[in-house]
Amino acid sequence: MDRKQHIAIFTTASLPWMTGTAVNPLFRAAYLAKGGERKITLVIPWLSLKDQNLVYPNNTTFGSPSEQESYIRQWLEERIAFISGFDICFYPGKFAVDKRSILPVGDISEIIPDEEADIAVLEEPEHLTWFHHGKRWKTKFRLVIGVIHTNYLEYVKREKNGRIQAFLLKHVNSWVVSIYCHKVIRLSAATQDYPRSIICNVHGVNPKFLEIGKKKSEQQHSSNRAFTKGAYYIGKMVWSKGYKELIKLLRDHQKELAGLEVDLYGNGEDSNEVKEATKKLKLTVRVHSGRDHADPLFHDYKVFLNPSTTDVVCTATAEALAMGKIVVCANHPSNDFFRQFPNCQIYDDDNGFVEATRKALNEEPAPLTDAQRYELSWEAATERFLKVSELNQVFAKELEKNSSKKLASISLNLQKKMEDVSAHLHYMALGFEATRRAFGAIPGSLHADEELCQELGLANPRGRVRVYKKN
Repeated sequence: MDRKQHIAIFTTASLPWMTGTAVNPLFRAAYLAKGGERKITLVIPWLSLKDQNLVYPNNTTFGSPSEQESYIRQWLEERIAFISGFDICFYPGKFAVDKRSILPVGDISEIIPDEEADIAVLEEPEHLTWFHHGKRWKTKFRLVIGVIHTNYLEYVKREKNGRIQAFLLKHVNSWVVSIYCHKVIRLSAATQDYPRSIICNVHGVNPKFLEIGKKKSEQQHSSNRAFTKGAYYIGKMVWSKGYKELIKLLRDHQKELAGLEVDLYGNGEDSNEVKEATKKLKLTVRVHSGRDHADPLFHDYKVFLNPSTTDVVCTATAEALAMGKIVVCANHPSNDFFRQFPNCQIYDDDNGFVEATRKALNEEPAPLTDAQRYELSWEAATERFLKVSELNQVFAKELEKNSSKKLASISLNLQKKMEDVSAHLHYMALGFEATRRAFGAIPGSLHADEELCQELGLANPRGRVRVYKKN
């Protein structure tokens, strides 16, 4: 019997941190494993207790990887209607406070045995490889696919000396992604461009939101009051996540939007500043703590306002559409996927925002068709992923291992040699603590420390991480 194709999905975050790179790769693993045709391993970061306290909400912590895995599987099982048999394993990670991100420690490619190294999916490949020092991903795996989640350049531009930092980061990102990935999937054109990349939204929405939308559609057919609340926005409460743009639009057009009431939901470093800014408005804007978007509290809102331009594909926008709401969002590449839905109101400028908001509040959302609902689902997203990544074609043939390789052009050979040299330079540079710190790595992240080794069952810094399987 032929061995199953093995796909290892590496990502930069894990539940209970409710961020896109924790949630979306988890659903991707579940839906790729559905049907049992492939062997799937989800590879996620493990944090020491000190870092867990900094990252995970509501004082949630775990004493062992198996305890966290149980939490993750329970969360997933409450949201999907099937049992998905994929493996979960952990790599050592540390939380970088200055970057508000989890960074890998050591060579995390070692987690997958060489004999099982078919395909690697790097969720945020630039993030995973900035400080990589170990076996080259393209050498270890037959195919490496990078999925670009984050518009890092847009965030960096908003910092001090942002344009200079963005220029440097753009070239560093291009460097590491080109030497470590065979193929790159950009969720939207809002991301940095990369060689060998294709634009395709390979994300779906939590099935819970589609169920909510179905119920709302039924209510619309039986009555005219399916949505009894007005406008809201939900997102991490930091200025760069759309709050700056939204507060400005509301402040500059208070007269035209007289009578508008907006509820804001989120937690974040800028919560207090956002609250103070809303107090200066004549409009009624209420600020609340963050909650799960599927909470019944949100079901009756009719209009989701999202002026953010830092997203790549906004998960909350997709969720709002799935629940049958009208979405008012900016004319921006991150929203291109949503243009196909009649409930998506795109605006070009301030006047367009006012007009779209007024219109949304004065009309009823169009019920989603079955085809539109499917387009938002993880089933459709998985189909798109398989198509653009060409996984089936890759597994059906040996990659560049026959005599035709001798016919490769001189230019291609030269390009490969240059890439090999570039990869070697990256390997050498990131092998020294001083260089790593100069690049921005966390001190002591070349190898896992004793605490992480003990918690993960590593015999030594180069030992392999234990895999926790679903029984």
